Amino acid sequence: MSLSESSITWSTVKFATTAENGFVDGSLDKTVIVDRTFRTRVLENRYLKVTLVPEFGGRILSIVYKPTGHEQLYRSEVGVPYGIKAGNFYYDWLMVYGGIFPTFPDPEHGRTWLKPWDFRVVTETAGEVTVAMSLTDDFAYPAAPKRFKGETGIEATTYVTLKADRAALDTRVVLKNTQPRPIAYEYWTCTTLAPGSHPNNPRATGGVEIIAPITAYTTPDWSANLADGDARAGPGTRRFENLRYFRNWSTMGIAYAAPDMQGGNFWGVINHDNDEGIIRIADNRVTRGLKMWTWGYQSFTNETDPRKAPNEQRPYVELWAGVSDQFFHDAHFPALGELSVAETYSPTVGMSSVTQANEHVLINLSADASRVNLEFFSIAPAVPLRITLKRGDAVVFDDAVTADPKNGNRISAAIPSGGSGDRVQLTIRTVDGRELITAEAKIK
Repeated sequence: MSLSESSITWSTVKFATTAENGFVDGSLDKTVIVDRTFRTRVLENRYLKVTLVPEFGGRILSIVYKPTGHEQLYRSEVGVPYGIKAGNFYYDWLMVYGGIFPTFPDPEHGRTWLKPWDFRVVTETAGEVTVAMSLTDDFAYPAAPKRFKGETGIEATTYVTLKADRAALDTRVVLKNTQPRPIAYEYWTCTTLAPGSHPNNPRATGGVEIIAPITAYTTPDWSANLADGDARAGPGTRRFENLRYFRNWSTMGIAYAAPDMQGGNFWGVINHDNDEGIIRIADNRVTRGLKMWTWGYQSFTNETDPRKAPNEQRPYVELWAGVSDQFFHDAHFPALGELSVAETYSPTVGMSSVTQANEHVLINLSADASRVNLEFFSIAPAVPLRITLKRGDAVVFDDAVTADPKNGNRISAAIPSGGSGDRVQLTIRTVDGRELITAEAKIK
């Protein structure tokens, strides 16, 4: 385990902002590229190298999975301002850097994405490093479009924890309403995802699939053409089968899980081109909203050299976890209340999907009349496991298994004919008997 300081240089096209972060008219020059250097903090164990940039949005900028050497998060090579004076964003413009970062108290990236967050070390031992990034919403932009809120006084702290034995990153976002009255607000965790990427060129490719235990989505009227060809799932909703795949995003747009996550505790992305994924595991009864966004598949097929032809439309998948179901649908923060959002971000290798996940294990379990198939990723790969698969009282598989952090694990076992029951039950335990996860699959 280690915690260190470093720096990173980010390029953007030339532009200027006011002291209050408003965009200076006429300052944009896409023919000139300039560099900006940020101080970083790096958390590292034998599985992950995690880079934080507290001074630009309190963000987790990079998660490199060491067994493969690949990046899991998107990061723009050249930042390009867009949406200038369009009324869509709090400062009336936006620029994507990437990573994972908190957004509040407004939708559409909120007002803190470019702000410096205070940084402190909470725990630093041989077994764990925990750090905190904090900011209070006690500022306002006078020229913000009218649909955005004034200052709320919300105090936000993101705790980031990396433990020596875990191949996943644990975070906790804590929000506090400092006012003696309820307030309307939004909170969303924004993630920009590109698993299995080269660390110097993070990007989504044609094999990317959104993994989420949802069946339907809705989309705003302005991006309704995103749903062309998708069967209706009910009034105002569409079936999610097609839109899971990046290649089927015909244009940029927003899709929301409909009606929301309904308690499902995971979502993320798997790239079938490189067999890697990144999955967020959380209590989505707290963050019930899932907002999905891409620039459309043409951002991959028409990708340009960002230094020769910089543009904002880059190939990545943006997934958001919100305390409300959609942007511009307020949540209500009780007077002097506190909200805590615990999240685990786990890479995956060798998994084609996820059917169940928790803070210990991610699994993909299926069965037909003749075989049961299990893919799994252990978040503590060094811990020996015992895996049991049963159909009724008949044992299909029961053996000790060593997790493979580089390739993942697959088990395929024949199902004895004539067994009782229409389901296969899975139990994964440590070899000393501690239960990690249970699941079942209906035999098809």
